[in-house]
Amino acid sequence: MLHKTRGIVLRVVKYGDTSVIAGIFTELFGMQSYIVNGVRSSKPQAAKGNLLQPGNILEMVVYHHEQKQLQRIAEFKMAYIYTSLHYNVVKNTVALYIIELLQKCLKQPEQQLDLYYFAENTLQLLDGSEAAIAANLPLYFTLKLAEMLGFQLNGRYTEYTPYLDLREGTFVDLPPHHSYHLDDVNSELTDMLFQCAQPPALGYITMSKERRRKLLYAYLDFLKLHLPDFTELHSPTILHEILDA
Repeated sequence: MLHKTRGIVLRVVKYGDTSVIAGIFTELFGMQSYIVNGVRSSKPQAAKGNLLQPGNILEMVVYHHEQKQLQRIAEFKMAYIYTSLHYNVVKNTVALYIIELLQKCLKQPEQQLDLYYFAENTLQLLDGSEAAIAANLPLYFTLKLAEMLGFQLNGRYTEYTPYLDLREGTFVDLPPHHSYHLDDVNSELTDMLFQCAQPPALGYITMSKERRRKLLYAYLDFLKLHLPDFTELHSPTILHEILDA
């Protein structure tokens, strides 16, 4: 049966001589794998395979069978055309972090509309954002992704609850007796990031590059604590070098 859906390309691997298998986070069906034939040949129509770049947002017509692990695409085209993301090294590196994080977290082929729209809107925001927003966007995206996966931070930073217990996901009055917690300064910054109603407000949150680096790794630890099969990412090292963050 044919369905129209949007999708974000997360991963593409070669398959056979002329085909690829694309891992795509779709609006209707969640994470799906699609075989796309004939996009690696010398024929003119194969040029359409260039649209299958990680981060691209597609409008697709797909065949979907619940019992199959590998689906097929009947038609696809760009749903959003980036103006700078693929050409700006900072934005592209942030996008690669977002894409890798989604790959690590999305395992089941189930519809997650809120998360899909959040991811799509974040990539579009990144495309048109300024440097200050791009620098904080990985932190914001990681916190919000955890929330949408069911691991919401509880409470708020106050003078009475100045420490964030990452194991419990709660702001507490005293440092817990384990290493998975943030000090008062980092807890306050985390609360500020998490409470941003609109991502453009991220540009007003300032911090040092070293603090930003430590916070990102702390948020990834938070995900590891709550997702048993969560594995290390490769992109943060590159991200910090490119952002000088």
